[in-house]
Amino acid sequence: MIKLDIINRVADKTGVPKQKAEQVVDALFNAMKEAMAKGNRIELRGFGVFVVKPRKRGIGRNPRTGKEVPIPSGKTIRFKPGKELQAKAVKKK
Repeated sequence: MIKLDIINRVADKTGVPKQKAEQVVDALFNAMKEAMAKGNRIELRGFGVFVVKPRKRGIGRNPRTGKEVPIPSGKTIRFKPGKELQAKAVKKK
């Protein structure tokens, strides 16, 4: 599923024009980006939680050459699915 699919579904389910649905989806994603850029946790009940976590520095390896490469410390985004989403995902397999 891509962003356009989400926009189309929002437009179909709500009856709003696709242009308005695109504005809503863009606003949602921008709000989420801003919150995660600040390091905030985003919890969507029934869906899941997005968390910004620190990442340790370490040593990686270039698969082509086998040469060791330093990996700097930083931050990464993790997603933990909620119970309802987890149950639906497992049920469909």
